Amino acid sequence: MRRVASLYLPFLPTDRIRRMEENGGARPSPSPPPPPLPLAPPPGEQEQGGIYLGTECSCPRDGHWRPGARWAENSKERRLRTEAEIARLPLHQRPAMRELGRRSEAADMPFKGMKPDEGGAFPGEGRGPAAQASRTRGSAFAGEQAGAGEGLVVTVARSGSKITLAAVCRNALALGLTPGMALTQARAMVPGLEVRDADPSGDLALLKRIATFAARRLTPLVAVSGSDGLWLDLTGVAHLHGGERQLCVDLLRYCSKLGLGARIAVAGNGAAAHALARHGAERLLLCPEGGEQAALAQLPLTALRLEQAVVDALRRLGLERIGDLAAMPRAPLARRFGKETLLKLDRALGRAAEPFDPVVPRDAPRAELRFAEPIGGAETIAAAIETLLDQLIERLREAGLGARTLLLLCDRVDRQQQRIEAGAARATRDKAHWLRLLGRHIESIDPGFGIDAMRLVAVQTEPLGGAPLPSDLAAPEPTPDLSQLVDLIASRIGTQHLYRLSAVESDVPERSVRKVAPLDTPESWPAAWPRPPRLLPRPEPIANVMAEMPDAPPKRFTWRGKTHRLVRGDGPERITGEWWKHGRERDAVRDYFRVEDESGARFWLFRKGDGVDPRTGDLSWWIQGGCG
Repeated sequence: MRRVASLYLPFLPTDRIRRMEENGGARPSPSPPPPPLPLAPPPGEQEQGGIYLGTECSCPRDGHWRPGARWAENSKERRLRTEAEIARLPLHQRPAMRELGRRSEAADMPFKGMKPDEGGAFPGEGRGPAAQASRTRGSAFAGEQAGAGEGLVVTVARSGSKITLAAVCRNALALGLTPGMALTQARAMVPGLEVRDADPSGDLALLKRIATFAARRLTPLVAVSGSDGLWLDLTGVAHLHGGERQLCVDLLRYCSKLGLGARIAVAGNGAAAHALARHGAERLLLCPEGGEQAALAQLPLTALRLEQAVVDALRRLGLERIGDLAAMPRAPLARRFGKETLLKLDRALGRAAEPFDPVVPRDAPRAELRFAEPIGGAETIAAAIETLLDQLIERLREAGLGARTLLLLCDRVDRQQQRIEAGAARATRDKAHWLRLLGRHIESIDPGFGIDAMRLVAVQTEPLGGAPLPSDLAAPEPTPDLSQLVDLIASRIGTQHLYRLSAVESDVPERSVRKVAPLDTPESWPAAWPRPPRLLPRPEPIANVMAEMPDAPPKRFTWRGKTHRLVRGDGPERITGEWWKHGRERDAVRDYFRVEDESGARFWLFRKGDGVDPRTGDLSWWIQGGCG
């Protein structure tokens, strides 16, 4: 019997952004758990709108209660329990007032707590001290003061002239934001969103990495399922990992280590597993063999991956669940909605196969050399490296590849291993160049009692074709290739210390520069907006500033324990916050000044706030960079 698992990563883009940007590549801090699910309804009652209602209407025909108000006339304990369950629900999932019945106390206006300038409170937020403390007034740029939307990350994509949400994080989803919603509507609902551009290629690359890991460790048949999941064929391999449940637990634990929230379901076919992973009630769901039809019967029609127009048309006919669609005659459905609808239904029920293209992990090109007698001399090791390079370069040439990173593994007789890694700025098959790079590290190899085997692995490779040559004899001298010089310098000081600076389209100085590879072409800063040649990693506060408000440059300041008396100054250059990225920057302002002290040193200073409106900043002074 075939068994297929579907791994669903609902927050893949935002989790990846948190890991890469907010934590500098480290694993992100765990997100708060989702709100608890409501308790099961008491026997004989039904659920509606998030609360439990009786099977019969509790409203007397001549009474003063609205239908659905059964909880209000029951015991106090039951009423308190229901109110607590309602309070645990997210705001957008709470039942409307008409479902709660007539109440004696006045209900708060949902938008009463919002500010007239920017809507700085969540809908329905109270007006007490705790609620007031959670709000922020316009302060500085991002990171200078926490905002109402702190921890809310969304990615956006442009569809024509409309910008819509491509993905939302857990906290944003709990507040009612959904993919496909317009960004303007999302900002109106939740101020202070952290907006990032969608990166489908980056998400797909991470999915392929997880798929490669699963193909090497769990099952040989793994395929990418859309932009947010994987299919894993577990047929005949689950018993090797302790059973299906244990295998799924290990996979969820692996995703958790990556900082990704995941759900997984196992069924007899990929379509059923795909539907259960995304619409099932449990994070780990194992569908019994032959039970796909019963498990899918209560799922919505969107679980079949039908087009939205087809789903809307089926709903107009009263078909809400997959079980409703499966019970309908097939011929009328095919005439009205096409064969594609029936094909997707048959795939989910196991009546039709759904092929997928598995990810094939490729072994890195490598060369291996074993010795009859252990070796330990530097000259012997260098000769062995040259022999390994000859074999590896031949394999790279056959595959049309060039190496970017080589890994040399030396196995000693005492079962210890020595590792040497060398990298190149560009893919190359130049033997002499690789000999120079690897030869610099021979002295770091400890042979111990001798080395009996050596392996050279091309860890990172790229396609390498022919290099075009100019056909014009009068052409100017070609630009010299600096890649080998860059590699030699990087091998001494490290690749993390060798880079170039490129401009980014941003007015905020700390966001307007990024590091690029030494051989990449950087973007130059516009000449009309000069910037100092040196920027600090982050702005540093300065003290004892003497300046005339609101627009005069300062006359004196103290930085790092030294007082600077200024003789010249230019400014201000006003930079406002990027409100389209961070809602708390809506009113933030910085006034920049270029100043020079008595010794000729020049500095780039800024003041938070315009000196008139206190919402724009606290009037503190900071240094951003200078000329030395």
